[in-house]
Amino acid sequence: MATNSKMFSFFLFIFMTFLCTKVLAQCEDETNNPCNNKSKALPLKIIGIAAILITSIIGVCLPLITRSIPALSPDRSLFVIVKAFASGIILATGFMHVLPDSFDMLRSSCLADNPWHKFPFTGFVAMLSAIFTLMVDSMATSMYTSKNNAIAADGGEVVTRDQEMADASGGAMHFHGHNHGHQKGVIGQQLLRYRVVAMVLELGIVVHSIVIGLGVGASNDVCTIKPLVAALCFHQMFEGMGLGGCILQAEYKTLKKAAMVFFFSITTPFGIALGIALSKTYKENSPSSLITVGLLNASSAGLLIYMALVDLLAADFMGAKLQGSIKLQIKSYIAVLLGAGGMSLMAKWA
Repeated sequence: MATNSKMFSFFLFIFMTFLCTKVLAQCEDETNNPCNNKSKALPLKIIGIAAILITSIIGVCLPLITRSIPALSPDRSLFVIVKAFASGIILATGFMHVLPDSFDMLRSSCLADNPWHKFPFTGFVAMLSAIFTLMVDSMATSMYTSKNNAIAADGGEVVTRDQEMADASGGAMHFHGHNHGHQKGVIGQQLLRYRVVAMVLELGIVVHSIVIGLGVGASNDVCTIKPLVAALCFHQMFEGMGLGGCILQAEYKTLKKAAMVFFFSITTPFGIALGIALSKTYKENSPSSLITVGLLNASSAGLLIYMALVDLLAADFMGAKLQGSIKLQIKSYIAVLLGAGGMSLMAKWA
């Protein structure tokens, strides 16, 4: 009986050793993958940088360019529907792309069982990120409001969205303040909210775009790079449309608009270039990479989900325009479902 027990223990030890060796090999070495080809992967990455850069610029600039089209002005129903579609895409990006990636990374067999498999770090970090985003959103709004109230007390003129649109388009309307424009204008409350939303949303998108690009740049798997680049082109275009709509509503001056367009457009290509540069030292399955990228993905997911639900969808659907029309609400809900559904379908490839 003792002999059988020893034999069983011996075979169990051999099996566990084999299993651990196999897992470690998967974590540390990917050379057995027939799709891994560094020389073929590099041209695909360079093509991907150019393609993603172009589609990102198109996506984020489209709402700004089509501003001159009356049907797509922010006050029209079509703009509300398109924005709802883009908001659905941002929501699905958080739930269907970024959050699952974080779960996979922080639950990887390449990480130690304690603490990574003992505690749901992804959900915890995403929750903290959403709370932190609320804090930034609330405090930024409060600070800007106090600043504008101080300007108003000094006799500054109130700048509303309609006035800024008229100024930007060279309109003939003239608005009189106490000091006839010599003091800095006071931003209207709604316009202030649009500006805070645009800034916070840009921050979340930039963080997760760099992380996505880093993964693509560091990978030499030709079989996954091709569909991933194609999916990222669509992803960046439609996500850019959502951000572009927020930038349009924020009515920033030309220089600030250009800066926000630039940073959105360049982040994913920059991430890919950084991944290529670090491909010798950066290993996707190394514990340090899994933990770093996994935590960044979790924080990005919390931010994007909060922004999509609270600052984009809830703000629009609870606003006067949509509350005044059930028909427009139904159209907008359909647009949200189409956007979220399309981006969810793309999770199969990216």
